[in-house]
Amino acid sequence: MSAYEAPLQDILFMLEEIAGLPEIATLPGYAEAGPETVAAIFEAAGIFSGEVLAPINKNGDKGCTFKDGKVTTPEGYRDAYQRFVADGWNAVAFDPAYGGQGMPWAITTALQEIWNGGSVAFAACPMLTQAAVEALYHHGTDAQKQKYLPKLVSGEWTGTMNLTEPQAGTDLGAIRTRAEEDGKGGYLLKGQKIFITHGEHDFVPNIIHMVLARHPGGPAGHKGLSLFVAPKILVNDDGSLGARNDVTCLSIEHKLGLHGSPTCVMAYGEKTGAVAELVGEPLQGLPHMFTMMNNARLTVGVQGIGVAERATQHASAYARMRVQSAVAGAPAGVTLPILHHPDVRRNLATMRALTQGARALALFTAGALDRAKKHPVKAEAARAQALVDLMIPIVKAWSTDQGIRVSSLGVQVHGGAGYIEETGAAQHYRDARIFAIYEGTNGIQAIDLVGRKIQRDEGRAMRALIEMMTASLAEFGSKGEDLPALHDRLMPALQRLGSGTDYILMAGKTDPNLGLAVAQPYLNLCGTIIAGWLLAKAALAASRRLEAGAGDAAFLKAKIAMARFYADNILAESAGHLAQITGGAKTLLGIDPERL
Repeated sequence: MSAYEAPLQDILFMLEEIAGLPEIATLPGYAEAGPETVAAIFEAAGIFSGEVLAPINKNGDKGCTFKDGKVTTPEGYRDAYQRFVADGWNAVAFDPAYGGQGMPWAITTALQEIWNGGSVAFAACPMLTQAAVEALYHHGTDAQKQKYLPKLVSGEWTGTMNLTEPQAGTDLGAIRTRAEEDGKGGYLLKGQKIFITHGEHDFVPNIIHMVLARHPGGPAGHKGLSLFVAPKILVNDDGSLGARNDVTCLSIEHKLGLHGSPTCVMAYGEKTGAVAELVGEPLQGLPHMFTMMNNARLTVGVQGIGVAERATQHASAYARMRVQSAVAGAPAGVTLPILHHPDVRRNLATMRALTQGARALALFTAGALDRAKKHPVKAEAARAQALVDLMIPIVKAWSTDQGIRVSSLGVQVHGGAGYIEETGAAQHYRDARIFAIYEGTNGIQAIDLVGRKIQRDEGRAMRALIEMMTASLAEFGSKGEDLPALHDRLMPALQRLGSGTDYILMAGKTDPNLGLAVAQPYLNLCGTIIAGWLLAKAALAASRRLEAGAGDAAFLKAKIAMARFYADNILAESAGHLAQITGGAKTLLGIDPERL
């Protein structure tokens, strides 16, 4: 398997020009995020991921082992995690009051790509801990925060998210795990959960489980759920570890990929009941859990980006080494690597453009998240939050779809060697496949986008974004060839986005099935166009730097070329997405489902 080198130059450029990090650093609490500090953070992160995480990735594909309720992770994973914690990487984004470093989420999001590029199975563990921290930070009592957050923030303990059950996948209203009052002001949990990422492992002495369960006396369905915290090892009042809780890992799943990350079947209350505390308000389990899920959905999108970058580097390295067939137009007797074949170049350019487009989507959203959290003007913070809410399902679904697409193209670039496990190209493809499924399938993300984010607010957030994107096109001017061409490709694409949104709003008022039938094409339309616009913005910024004589000229020219390739080759796919939206719904609904 090829080495991994964190794409620091592109990440730092995107943080500045797309996320708006210089502006974010002026927000309350973010003053430490100056350029020198940020550069030092990412230089160290690149070294850690390249030297510690990347070498264990292939070994992680051998999988975890399970025996007598205990999970042993692949060789090297536990040691890597100890270094991760010791170096302070787990604490970057969190409140300094609990031991965090208080850095912007834009920085954390970019770091998460680097961890996932190094080893996506490894990075899944701190991802879930981050989500648990968010839930406790926003909904926990002061006592719960003092008990759990310092060691979760540091990474000395890890966290999980327990939703799914055998009979309740997406339908959380069908959850059967129940809480009973213990007579002491607390609760006992009884039930079983499946698909719990890092529900059991050997990284740390304690795992803090966030569990969705039925509240005593609550109504049926999702309104009867509350959120509970149930540690693997009970925590004493002085913070020391006590007795083992009645929480057991029954087995781990045998999976297509992501073998280094244990996916556990968890049992609560096999004996007397798992001791638990209520988190937040009773019967508000689902809203509280969404604090975790929205955080995780952004990060899952970044998982797709990390794997896409790793697969792109892997394929590019192979294409520079592999020699096969004469290259058209090459002098007689001259042998060139397959990188020079136009079809291979198209595949590699597509991989790189999609990866950079997804990176821009994630960092644009993370920048908005920082403004929503910290902007002192309430109206600006509210506008930023509306943008975040709109973008989360797009980032999660579109970016993970591109992770699959890019890793598949990586196998293709390798040819037959890509289908053989020794080269490692297939691992990226297998690892990436789950991202479109967990934390809400991409179909669910599309339904969320159409129903909650477009129809519920009558398209206001999307209209505001379309207006902002359209207004920005005036900046592209007439200098050179590429910027005017980007303007000319983007203008009709933005009109398509407006037309697709009009259809979704119309469908919501006539037959809800019309919108649901084309939710996925609509999300694809959104992701394809917004990513294209962000790459064009990056090209505009690169052009200005070139004109000013600032920066690496080769890198800046490549940014412009990649935006142009995306506009000419990938943005064109938006016309097909719009055709599916406006013409495909009735056709689909006219098919007898029993004939499928």
